[in-house]
Amino acid sequence: MKNRRVMLKLSGEALAGDKHMGFDEATVTEVAKEVKSAYDEGVEIAIVIGGGNFWRGRSSNAFDRVKADQIGMLATVMNCIYVSEIFRNCGMETRIFSAFNVEGIVPVFDKDEVMKALSEHKVVFFAGGTGHPYFSTDSGIALRAIEIGADCILLAKAVDGVYDKDPAKYPDAKRFDRLSISEVVERRLHVIDLTASILCMENHMPLSVFSLNEPGAITDALNGKNCGTYVSAD
Repeated sequence: MKNRRVMLKLSGEALAGDKHMGFDEATVTEVAKEVKSAYDEGVEIAIVIGGGNFWRGRSSNAFDRVKADQIGMLATVMNCIYVSEIFRNCGMETRIFSAFNVEGIVPVFDKDEVMKALSEHKVVFFAGGTGHPYFSTDSGIALRAIEIGADCILLAKAVDGVYDKDPAKYPDAKRFDRLSISEVVERRLHVIDLTASILCMENHMPLSVFSLNEPGAITDALNGKNCGTYVSAD
């Protein structure tokens, strides 16, 4: 099924490439080229980027959780600014919206402005998660996807789909081609966190999980081709 409007989640760590920290311009440029193929087909694209290439606050017990989450939210703002500029250099128009005020740099999320930007064929970046601590980027993805009426949430991951157990630890792990969001919740499968999973289930938002490392996978996913695991909304 061809997508009209999608929410794409990109890993911050993946954008760092072999550096494992910060940005790798060649890696981000390759991602931009794949997105542009679907962009040129007329797909409306919104993007959320994790902040793991700058900050993994939960790995440290020395920080107050609220402050750690705030640093992580700021990391996503930096990522959106950088990736947005790479996208522009590749010939796409973009807009960035933050969940909180970054005065003079990034405007605050406004649904009317977001929908206008999408209608003007601009790639929209959502920074700052939900704007609140104790909510992961997953919750921000689900919330924004529902607000803009996305057809599907696309999750570009290091693995090529959803498995019944960790394929890095268990050679006999089974990959699902398709399952429902209710199964994800019931079996506690690690697709997105539980809060986001329930939000998607209650609002009938499907997901597609695929490998970021597979050539052409982003373009295929944006155009509605299932190249990993499709998680239906029923």
